[in-house]
Amino acid sequence: MITDCTTTTFAFQPLGTRDVLACFDGGAVTSDGGALLLGEAERLTGALQQFAKCFTDYRQADAIEHTVLQLLSQRVYGLALGYEDLNDHDSLRLDPLLATLVGKTDPSGQDRLRPQDKGKPLAGKSTLNRLELTPLDANADSRYQKIVAAPRAIERLFVDLFVQAQGTPPVEIVLDLDATDDPLHGHQEGRFFHGYYKEYCYLPLYVFCGEYLLLSQLRTADNDASSGTVEMLTWLIVQLRAVWPAVRIVLRGDSGFCREAIMAWCEEHDVDYVFGLAKNSRLEEAIVTHMVDAHVRYLLTGVAARVFADFRYQTRDSWSRQRRVVGKAEYLPKGANPRFVVTSLASEDWPADVLYEQRYCARGEMENRIKEQQLMLFADRTSTAWLRSNQLRLWFSSLAYVLMQTVRCRGLAATPQAKAQCGSLRVWLLKIGALVRVTARKVWVSLSSAWPYRAVFAQVYANLRGAVATCPLPSSS
Repeated sequence: MITDCTTTTFAFQPLGTRDVLACFDGGAVTSDGGALLLGEAERLTGALQQFAKCFTDYRQADAIEHTVLQLLSQRVYGLALGYEDLNDHDSLRLDPLLATLVGKTDPSGQDRLRPQDKGKPLAGKSTLNRLELTPLDANADSRYQKIVAAPRAIERLFVDLFVQAQGTPPVEIVLDLDATDDPLHGHQEGRFFHGYYKEYCYLPLYVFCGEYLLLSQLRTADNDASSGTVEMLTWLIVQLRAVWPAVRIVLRGDSGFCREAIMAWCEEHDVDYVFGLAKNSRLEEAIVTHMVDAHVRYLLTGVAARVFADFRYQTRDSWSRQRRVVGKAEYLPKGANPRFVVTSLASEDWPADVLYEQRYCARGEMENRIKEQQLMLFADRTSTAWLRSNQLRLWFSSLAYVLMQTVRCRGLAATPQAKAQCGSLRVWLLKIGALVRVTARKVWVSLSSAWPYRAVFAQVYANLRGAVATCPLPSSS
């Protein structure tokens, strides 16, 4: 076991006549030099500043070393940089660059009060754990956990960030709804077995508008995928129309959201929709001639063929009225592949083929955004015992997504990397070796001169700085 890394030299395979030696004597070197770009994204959006205002801090002011904003920033930046666990922060708390991002006035940590904390500018895992586990009824008399989140304020924040990101009021917005599985491997609160996914899981609900995240709501898996959607839409649409009264809103989702309550609510509140519709014998009978046509085309050409049908349909019991249904009669090498959608959009504006191929199928892009959050920003790290703290972790991941999406949308605009996923952005822009030197008046960050994406970094920096100059920070009121 190595006990003194600063004096131990490691000898590797020689290079010709040259010895190759390594030693931990390079100084304060970080592997996350590009994280400075996340700071620029925060300057542009004010996302973390606004996030911190959704918490009430009951701690004694004279005993605080880490503000709520600093704690939240440390956690969210850590996720964006690829550090998914609280345990990682016992090492990250030493990083002077992360301390600079978080806003520590002394990123070297020499101003810490306790001798054992000297040189550790950031919070450790225990402090961050108390932040996550604080119950909603905590107050100044609570013993350890005193930073209380306001769930409804946090939910409103994501809609506010979406609104703030739009330069001009849009004529139309398309909101994508989807539920996904969040596997559980312990005995967390709200743990249920889901028959479709064949595992114990949560069933979070997401709402996106293009790349913008508007909702990430953790739910138990003992209900339908659309459970709570009407209640969510009630406050979400009101919030959007309070800002944009004339905006046209279209909801889009798979067949899990094709429910009478949701469609009736949309029709009552002047909201359009396009939902997948589960096939049945009556629907298949309605497009039987179209399926024959598609089959003949396939036999003649040898390639997949599709024909669209447009008709009115009503279920025997569950629907309150007839609705427009578009059927895709498709024949593939593997056989027939009929699909259906139900919509409130008029056929004059949206012919059947355009509606299905351009309007409905575009919802698949939302699934990429969910994968980014779960696989690259660790939205599935819901391993605490309580549903409320797991929801808070999901929001941390969502804030990390907002910052990464800002880097992508604003920083990488008009570049070949403009559609890169968060994992690629992390590798190309954030994981840069850098030497950090803290002096009395400056923090010097010497980025690796051998970094292959220097030009991309410079372009992102210029774009973000230019956006900050033209877009003032959102009001903190």
